[in-house]
Amino acid sequence: MSIFGGMRSAVTGLAAQSQALGMIADNIANVSTIGYKRTSAQFSTLVTVSSTQSSHSPGGVASNVLRGIDQQGLLEASTSSTDIAISGDGFFVVNDSPDGSGNVYFTRAGSFRPDKDGNLVNTAGYYLTGWPVTNGVVAQTNVLSAFDVVNVGNLTAQPQETTTVDVGANLSAEAVATDTYDLAVQLFDQQGVSHTMTMTFTKTANPYEWTVTGAMGAGLFDDGATGAASATLGTITFNPDGTLDTVAANATITTLVGDDLVFTADYDSDTATAPDQVAVTLNLGTLAAADGLTNFAGANTPNFIDQDGRQFGSLTGVTIAEDGTVTVQFDNGVSRDVYQLPLVTFNNPNGLAEKTGNIFVETTFSGTPTAHAANSGGAGIIAPSALESSTVDIADEFTRMIVTQRAFSANTRVITTADEMLDELVRIVR
Repeated sequence: MSIFGGMRSAVTGLAAQSQALGMIADNIANVSTIGYKRTSAQFSTLVTVSSTQSSHSPGGVASNVLRGIDQQGLLEASTSSTDIAISGDGFFVVNDSPDGSGNVYFTRAGSFRPDKDGNLVNTAGYYLTGWPVTNGVVAQTNVLSAFDVVNVGNLTAQPQETTTVDVGANLSAEAVATDTYDLAVQLFDQQGVSHTMTMTFTKTANPYEWTVTGAMGAGLFDDGATGAASATLGTITFNPDGTLDTVAANATITTLVGDDLVFTADYDSDTATAPDQVAVTLNLGTLAAADGLTNFAGANTPNFIDQDGRQFGSLTGVTIAEDGTVTVQFDNGVSRDVYQLPLVTFNNPNGLAEKTGNIFVETTFSGTPTAHAANSGGAGIIAPSALESSTVDIADEFTRMIVTQRAFSANTRVITTADEMLDELVRIVR
């Protein structure tokens, strides 16, 4: 009887609208969840017995889940350098174990912070993974379980001894014999300890000629014997136009390599121990050019003093570039690339299965994941210091909620009406 079929159809309508309301509730609850992808109900008819020209057999309605995992959310600026978002189709690869030995998941939620061990972890407790970078070489692999957990803790920059010093200054062309000019040069030893070498330029009686001497505050110039705390490093002459003409070495202390003076510094004053000694190249400029020492009219003026040494460095910051390169900065001015974040794509991202924590897992419907470097393979780019907002439109969800409520009420009315009709039918028998 169609009355019972109508009641059965209304019951399926109640079930379908109830599920739709559940989806709306989830969407509204996650309106502020970073990287959340809204879901919606998709309805399809149910047919129990095929209808004919003279009769209809009510079937009802079925509710299916329409996932919007492939929808792009708006990107919002963040003040954290480890917050990242994706503009494109890719997913970050995360792991539920801090050593990377756990289960592999995928997410668009890029709010990561270092934990107590320096591992980048999001608010749901999943660890960001990527390709390690060693000496500038990225260890790319498509085996997701082989990705390393991104760790930005316990990183330091080793000290480096000074091996090259570049000096640029103007020695006044108005100077007379015995006039001097001092420049202080910072040098670093193998342990990163800073030492000051004072360079003194002295005008000689010869035209355009100056001598340069050095004095070590701590340490010695290696002279092949006991060492010297101060010594003449060489003699320099200028062309009449003020550019550098010649550089001559003091054979006892320095040697001439090209146009550069090279001396050996022994910072611990132990000239008998060769490993403690460092050869330092002093570059005073290019001959016939004005890119180092010059001899123009005016005051003695320092222009630049550059050296390649540095002290021990502690971690001061982390940045992530659009190509996914994770770079760490140290307080001694050194920066180093340590990881590159790959982005993973699927043929059917809407076929992924959702898990608690705004993560997804691979299914037979999604296809297999493929890892790409950012901005390649259609994976999109990484937006540094940004987060992808939820794709939920709160106004649209309220509209859908009203429609769902009315549809649910209408189905209950069908059941009430069918019940009244059955009651009338029973009273006929009575």
